[in-house]
Amino acid sequence: MDFALFKKKALTSFHLDLNAYKENQLKRRLESLMVKQKLNQGDYASFYKLLTAGGKAYVDFLDTLTINVSEFFRDKSMFLFLEEQVLPALLAKKRNLKIWSAACSSGAEPYSLALILDEITPQRRHQIEASDIDRNILKMAAAACYNQEQVRNVSAGRKKKYFRPVGRQFILNENIKKRVTFRKHDLLLDPFGEDYDLITCRNVTIYFTRQAQEKLYPKFFKALSTGGVLFVGASEMIFNYREQGFEKIASCFYRKK
Repeated sequence: MDFALFKKKALTSFHLDLNAYKENQLKRRLESLMVKQKLNQGDYASFYKLLTAGGKAYVDFLDTLTINVSEFFRDKSMFLFLEEQVLPALLAKKRNLKIWSAACSSGAEPYSLALILDEITPQRRHQIEASDIDRNILKMAAAACYNQEQVRNVSAGRKKKYFRPVGRQFILNENIKKRVTFRKHDLLLDPFGEDYDLITCRNVTIYFTRQAQEKLYPKFFKALSTGGVLFVGASEMIFNYREQGFEKIASCFYRKK
């Protein structure tokens, strides 16, 4: 079985569109995983058979695809701009916001949003949705238990207010946990919601081909309400954002006109 056939079978069996990923990067990661599974590099037939059996091999496969790296307030300056400029502007037009954290990994990003909103609008309840393709990482997100590295950007005051230390772990308090709803979602294949005031999708599209990105950003545009904002990663940009109907309000922030 060659790589092309493996990708076809992955779409049929696992509902995963591997054609949307940058091929060289993806092949390197998968072949590294094959070695860890004691398979020969490039033995896609044996690898596929192992994945269809389920279990830890399939979990590791999803982890390889999604690169589950997440921390609170990743790129602090960007989150500061979000807190001081973007969210107040959105809240000036709408009392309760509808937010989607796409490809949320272990939940640090949507919980970061919930922390900010709890402080700047303490008496309000906003709709914060968070999604990821990996069911196992969503279970971790729902548990909301984080290590020191993942909360390194959280201020001492916020740590004291919102977290309970247990050994070397930090457990998020129930009040914030209840403000985020998690669900499984594949950005490449599943339908999007609508009327979001803010969508965050950060450090995800860098793994996709340009063709996949050009299909994805118009879907985000359609999912946003007029004046809604898309927040992307520091290494990502929408090259033809004007043609798509966005205006760039700052690095990483695009508003639907």
